[in-house]
Order: sequence, then C-alpha cells, then structure tokens
Amino acid sequence: MYLTRRQNWLLYLFSLLLLLVIFYFCGQRPTMNAQLLHNKRILFLGDSITQNGMYVSFIEYYLQKQNPTLKFDIISIGLSSETVSGLSENGRQFPRPNLHERLQPALENVKPAIVVACYGMNDGIYNPQSETRMKAYQDGILRLINTIKATGASVILLTPPPFDPLPIAEKVVADGADNYGYSTPYFHYDSVLSEYSSWLMSLNIANVYAIDLHTPMNNYVKQQRQQTPNFCFSNDGVHPSAQGHLFMAWQFLKALQIPLPNQNLPAELSVIEADPLFHLVASHRQLRSTGWLKYIGYALAETVKSDSIQEVEKEAADLQAKIEQMLQAFMTTTK
Repeated sequence: MYLTRRQNWLLYLFSLLLLLVIFYFCGQRPTMNAQLLHNKRILFLGDSITQNGMYVSFIEYYLQKQNPTLKFDIISIGLSSETVSGLSENGRQFPRPNLHERLQPALENVKPAIVVACYGMNDGIYNPQSETRMKAYQDGILRLINTIKATGASVILLTPPPFDPLPIAEKVVADGADNYGYSTPYFHYDSVLSEYSSWLMSLNIANVYAIDLHTPMNNYVKQQRQQTPNFCFSNDGVHPSAQGHLFMAWQFLKALQIPLPNQNLPAELSVIEADPLFHLVASHRQLRSTGWLKYIGYALAETVKSDSIQEVEKEAADLQAKIEQMLQAFMTTTK
C-alpha cells in the first residue's frame, strides 16, 4: 500500500517528534522525589558542616513531617577538617583526615542504599586555585563515586557552601602570600569553591545526582546585602549559621520536589525552632551521628573507635517511636 504525500509528511513529523522526546528524556539527569529515599538507609558524609549536621536535621524533619507515612533511615557522620582530596596545609599540628581512610568501613557497616556527600570547603586548603589541587579534588570525588557505586548504592553530591570573606576581613590574605591556610584564608577562596561546584554540576554519571548549594546561597546573600550590607550566612566565613543550614536543607528538598510551607527564611526558622517535633528529630539525628561516627572510627588528634552501636540504636529506636507518636497525633488533628 502506498502512502499519500500528506500521510508521508505526517509520518515524518511523528517520527521526528518521537526522536526529540527520546533525546530529551535520555539526556536529562534522573529526577528525585521523596519516594527515592523511602525505606532506604541514607548516609551523609562531609566535613565539619555535616558534623554539625543541622541541615541534615532540617532535611529529616521536613521529610518526616511532609511524608508521615514514609520511613526514612538517615545516618550522618561528617568529620571536622576532613577532605576528599587528601590534601592538608603545611604546618598543621596533625594532617587533615582523609575520607578515603574511613569510607570503606563506613560503607561496610552502615550498608547505605544512598550516600550524600558534601565536600570542597577544606579541599582547596584555603589557597588560590591550582591545577594540582583541582585534580586532587576531582580524583577524590571520582574515587568516592566509584567506591560507593561498587556497593550498589546511589550517590548524591552536594556542592560546598560558599566561603565569605566579609565577616573575617582581618584574617583573609590577598594574592601572592605564602601563608595561606584555615587561619589565613585566601581572600578570593570562594572562586575556588565555585570551580569545584561547576565541575560537580557538570558530571553526568548513572545513579549520581548533583544538588547545587553554592550558587543559590551566594545569590541569596547578594540579594540580602542590597538591604542589609553586613548580612552573612556564616560568622566565621566557613560554617553556616542556623539560617544557612536551613537554606542548605531547602535546596536539597527542592531537588526532591518536596513543597516548603514558608519561603521566608527567618520566619520559617522561628516556626521550626518552636516545633517540639524538630527537637525530637534533631536529638535523634545527633544521637545516631555521634554513635555511628565513633563506631566507624576516625583519627584527628587521636584515634577514636567504639566497639558497639547497639545501645545507640536502641536509644534511637525509642526516640523514633516518640517521633512517630507525635506524627500520628499531628495527622489526626489535621484530618
């Protein structure tokens, strides 16, 4: 049977449209949602920002409150001063801890289905950018990805929060110095973190997701400084405030397509801090973080290693039961 010219034309258009759809969806990063995290153990890795862990507490709080029928199993074991690059400043009392020295034990003991990693702040060791340090960071991230994927787990990479020289103007050092480090950081160190962030966001690897914290945080600070010139997310240029941690959590949640009830940052922080559920969730997160960090083991000024996690998990289960009771009461009153 022969097709008419009109039929051929319609067939051509249909085929072209089909190809465009295929190319579009095949070329997109995989999207995320709360279901991705349901009933899966999630491990957060990172430096002192993740060891503080307030952003993880905010994430867990929103996940549980917004999805009370889903189950979330989150363990965060951030470690102060840690890098993924293995680099450290000269003259430090002891070298910065290297994630790769504890990564394998962490994966073997925690057995996560998803690993969230936030590195970069320490990896440039507060120096101007160099090819050597950039490569060390890239190699460390790729090694992290390969090690995690070898276990069958998925990876979520978070770009580092910004470095802000404004609140530590007396400490930062300009170009050409020979004493860069945490105590005397490079004035334009955030440009290094911007390069790290751009590279992370450019990765296109199966089962590897990337969420940008750095760019939205910088944009928000610039916007706020139009009205409040000394506005900062970090009083020491490195570690985010409670508002900064909440903003970090928002970027994670937006990537999961979880609605946020209040887009006013200070107002929402006040609401959360007044919510007893948040304090229970934060206590639960902190208990498990401290317990699992010691159980996996780490070395800073000294080596720390506990023999058991059972008692911690028992206490955590009791706290989780209280959280679930509160969620049930919340669901009943909102029906």
